[in-house]
Amino acid sequence: MTLPNNNPLHGVTLEQILNALVEHYEWSGLAERIDIRCFKSDPSIKSSLTFLRKTPWAREKVEALYVKLARTKRG
Repeated sequence: MTLPNNNPLHGVTLEQILNALVEHYEWSGLAERIDIRCFKSDPSIKSSLTFLRKTPWAREKVEALYVKLARTKRG
């Protein structure tokens, strides 16, 4: 018997995470929460994905914010 995966990031792509955060916070709110230039200066999903895939510390912050958002929506 397999147990369900409790990891909120399981099966979610980075693009889905970013789209959900932008939908909820918009770019300006996201830039306030995570100090990354690609969220502040001419933001786009494509440029942000490129940066996040190359920058582990930034990706971790984005994933942590997504987990926090997912928990508040469930709870």
